Amino acid sequence: MTTLPQPPFCSPLQAHWPLPQPLPGISLVSTGFDAERLREDDFNDFGLALPTGVRKRQAEFLAGRLCAFAALQYATGHGHVLPSSENRAPCWPSRTVGSITHSHGWAAAVAAQAADWRSLGIDAEPCMNPERAERLARQILTADEQAACQGLSPEAYARHLTLAFSFKESLFKALNPLVGQYFHFQDAELHEVSEDGHARLRLLRELAPDWPRGSELPGQFSIGEERILTLVSVPT
Repeated sequence: MTTLPQPPFCSPLQAHWPLPQPLPGISLVSTGFDAERLREDDFNDFGLALPTGVRKRQAEFLAGRLCAFAALQYATGHGHVLPSSENRAPCWPSRTVGSITHSHGWAAAVAAQAADWRSLGIDAEPCMNPERAERLARQILTADEQAACQGLSPEAYARHLTLAFSFKESLFKALNPLVGQYFHFQDAELHEVSEDGHARLRLLRELAPDWPRGSELPGQFSIGEERILTLVSVPT
């Protein structure tokens, strides 16, 4: 395996599975990072151009790419430094699939071979406070999802809203490469959320002929003190 240099702004890369159920062929790698310790030379070490934007965005970008390199190496035996598309989305090597997330000093990536999985989507979010959750609820939740939350305490409601937000972000990352179009929070709903960290997402409109209204996908999640992590995996 190729050994990556360890940039000082990142903690050692960790290959682990912080979700309830390991999935065959999928590797997950994460790291913590401190944007204030980022150096321009860190990009040169990996043959990447320094992206425009504030230091925080630059650190997120590089930390995510480092995780993706390692996740690909674990999943396929070959690490790759991912180039970016025009909208800065990572371009995964042929015959592989993957997804990157970053949130408040933490980054992670999942990767697998395309022969095993059609697509993957991962997302991490800090839990919203009740005030922000109440303000954003109508943008994120459908009417049925809002009705299902009646009776929850403000803290539990905020946690559930963050979970729904993260799952819908993961769903977008997983399906957008397959359907080739944008869709919105109101185009899917989260249901069958279980205490053991599993859930399902259902499409509320057709995204493509093979993704009609009513299509469902499984997801899994973990809720920690610092973040909520969600994963949507599309089987072959």
